[in-house]
Amino acid sequence: MAPQGVDQEECEGLLQQWREEGSSQVLPAVSEGPLLDKGLAQSSLALLMDNPGEQVAASEDKWPGRQLSDLQAAENVEEPSFEVLGEEPPPEVEGPMWAAVPMQTDPQYADCAVLPVGALAAEQWEEDPTVVAWSMTPEPVPQEEAPLWSFEGLGQLQPPPMEIPYHEILWREWEDLSSQLDTQGLEAGDGPQFQFTLMSYNILAQDLMQQSSELYLHCHPDILSWNYRFANLMQEFQHWDPDILCLQEVQEDHYWEQLEPSLRMMGFTCFYKRRTGCKTDGCAVCYKPTRFRLLCASPVEYFRPGLELLNRDNVGLVLLLQPLLPEGLGQVSVAPLCVANTHVLYNPRRGDIKLAQMAILLAEVDKVARLSDGSHCPIILCGDLNSVPDSPLYNFIRDGELQYHGMPAWKVSGQEDFSHQLYQKKLQAPLWPSTLGITDCCQYVTCHPKRSERRKYSRDFLLRFRFCSVACQRPAGLVLMEGVTDGEPERPAGWAEPVPEEDSSEPEPVGPRAAGAIQHCLHLTSVYTHFLPQHGCPEVTTMPLGLGTTVDYIFFSAESGQSGDRTGRRHQDGTLTLLGRLSLLSEEILWAANGLPNPFCSSDHLCLLASFGMQVTAP
Repeated sequence: MAPQGVDQEECEGLLQQWREEGSSQVLPAVSEGPLLDKGLAQSSLALLMDNPGEQVAASEDKWPGRQLSDLQAAENVEEPSFEVLGEEPPPEVEGPMWAAVPMQTDPQYADCAVLPVGALAAEQWEEDPTVVAWSMTPEPVPQEEAPLWSFEGLGQLQPPPMEIPYHEILWREWEDLSSQLDTQGLEAGDGPQFQFTLMSYNILAQDLMQQSSELYLHCHPDILSWNYRFANLMQEFQHWDPDILCLQEVQEDHYWEQLEPSLRMMGFTCFYKRRTGCKTDGCAVCYKPTRFRLLCASPVEYFRPGLELLNRDNVGLVLLLQPLLPEGLGQVSVAPLCVANTHVLYNPRRGDIKLAQMAILLAEVDKVARLSDGSHCPIILCGDLNSVPDSPLYNFIRDGELQYHGMPAWKVSGQEDFSHQLYQKKLQAPLWPSTLGITDCCQYVTCHPKRSERRKYSRDFLLRFRFCSVACQRPAGLVLMEGVTDGEPERPAGWAEPVPEEDSSEPEPVGPRAAGAIQHCLHLTSVYTHFLPQHGCPEVTTMPLGLGTTVDYIFFSAESGQSGDRTGRRHQDGTLTLLGRLSLLSEEILWAANGLPNPFCSSDHLCLLASFGMQVTAP
């Protein structure tokens, strides 16, 4: 059997020998002999606790042999042997040394070893923000005597400054496109331009974030609080300082209590449209009255009672703004600007609803932006469209036409691939009923009388129908009551029976309807190319579930032409020119920043920013 222990005399003798000869000579015997027995360990511990002065020597037996020799060499202030390693000893550093200050740490750092002060004298140190349990001595090392980083193969993290500009954190650059106008056949110096900037931003409603908290488990709770996020959002607005601000997912109480007052102090005039139903967020369009004057504002609701295709609560907002020219330009003018902002349904399976919502918005834009001669003023359409680039919905907005008949509903937005499912809802023609009042050209159905003047329904005109033949006919099913319904109206003498005129109005001709196709005539193109050539990867505006994608856009009017982008359109429509844009980021860069939201970007979307120029013309 294994021995149960040793007698008391042997224990006391071995302990006395350890005291007299030193722990360094006894350690081999301790590690190899029966001194590891539990009884000896308990008696030795009790004796050591009775002698505090010997605890330092006793603690040395807890170190492995290599660590013990290193500590003994450090206490003797002996120079380490660099000849064995083939390295040159570092130069001696005079001045104050770094000292390890005991600090309270988390349990996960409880077992971390702290180097002695003597060992630090032979090494060279710089402040590292990752070492949270170290502190400087009262006298810091002068900058000219600060040693270099001596750990080969390891990169040192430099602490960020206390205040870092927002754009330097997110590495976003401004792309100046004005120099590319000449290559597109446009002359930049034809005349003065009215220049302005527009931002589109989904700022993530706090209610929606809390309802889908599983999407933000990678974020620290502190950066998800509304007070923190609101301060960051206002910093972005102040830094980029756009002239027009189009926001999505704007929570109603936050808008009226904080956003609208703060934006008003920044010089904005704001319009807000909350989503219908019981939703708490909506869209907002803000502009600077020093740059624009409001001509009209049209809120757009996509919900239609009794229509299953349009039973969602998404909304849009369309504004018609008149640019204000500075004084001193003489008798010049500039066309009005139509700005549309929307947040389309998210559901990836319901592409039919997305197309119907977009058709309603385009019809409203067509009505607001149409000029007296039948043409359209410059248009900017932006927002969260919940559709990826080159999807059917995206191509419909850019190309102006879409053949949708027989297309799977999930394919419209391209957000997810449901081709593996056995049952797939497919789009059928017509996509929406005629009672919606919108044609396949995304225009409102209107009636124009043949005569230029409309009939005025005065009292005398209505009295002419008092004794018409229709009024004198007895209604079918009328109960016969003596003295009440048994008589017939008598036409006054000389009152000629009027002949009602035929209906002189007819629907506006819209051309033949193409079966299973929709179109529009607004000639829109995207500000962004959706690809980063310097990185060789797609642009990203959001990262749901850690997957980067683009769903936010700024579309603007573009003139058809031979030169230009792949759509055959130039970045100008005679009065609107794209001058620049704020670059987007790649999925890799956003991953390095811990995705979205992060401490610097307080939304799960990136903001979009573009600069435009409007041609100023003489009357």
